[in-house]
Amino acid sequence: MSGFDVHQHLWPRAFSEALAERETAPFLDEGTLYLGEGAYPLDLGDHDLGARLALLDRAEIDTAIVSLQPTLGLEALAADERERLEGIWEDGIIELAAAAGGRIVPLAVGRPRAGFAGVSVGADRLDDLASLAASLDGLRGSGVLFVHPVSGSPPPGAPTWWPALVDYTSQMQRAYLAWLAHGQARWPDVNVVFAILAGGGPIQLERLASRGVEVEPGLQPNLFFDTASYGPRALRLCIEAFGVEQLVFGTDAPVVDPAHAARALGELGESVERLVREESPLRLLAG
Repeated sequence: MSGFDVHQHLWPRAFSEALAERETAPFLDEGTLYLGEGAYPLDLGDHDLGARLALLDRAEIDTAIVSLQPTLGLEALAADERERLEGIWEDGIIELAAAAGGRIVPLAVGRPRAGFAGVSVGADRLDDLASLAASLDGLRGSGVLFVHPVSGSPPPGAPTWWPALVDYTSQMQRAYLAWLAHGQARWPDVNVVFAILAGGGPIQLERLASRGVEVEPGLQPNLFFDTASYGPRALRLCIEAFGVEQLVFGTDAPVVDPAHAARALGELGESVERLVREESPLRLLAG
């Protein structure tokens, strides 16, 4: 089984070097990435293009859709520094995509840009969809909006897994419900991918209905949910809630070993796997 992975992150060398030059979060120092939410070991070898293509081969992935993860906390920086770092990443990733022969497909940061397949935004941006209106109008019918968690804020003494398990999931549920409340009716022709199954968005539809809210807007063909970090039970629940056609394969590589997502999806059978890894991502990218 081959196909697409819609959720990967890849850093051009110039971007890694720019982080290494910084002294406040986010910054790199001797193999450790320091963020506002904590410090994490990081192997820059994972961001080498040759190593990434080899990883795609091992994971039987033809094409990876890559983005600059909002969990770095760039939004908290001064505007000129944020724009500088985003520009370094975008310019570098375009070069890597060209060198990868079509196997790397990048998403721009925050707004449409020529040469990119769509836009990646932090989950908190959906709290104010008016600020995204120009970008969303630019994506109508021909681009992907990828919604990804932003940096977490764990309480003092929280375990290292806290941001990923508590902050990220709650952000994604909020973003998904914000889109249903304020975005879907206005931009039904924009294909939206919610990372990590919208943080468990499927379980919220029944609760939403119990409050007398019509849940039909949450079941539209332009809304997709990536599988990164979830197992077969969660995937089955998502399929029951939204339909298998709305699930797309995502791994969150190199943060998470892509073998985890592949094993989970493989348990659902070859026909489901083909839809999620091949057919639905093609429909997503086709707009």
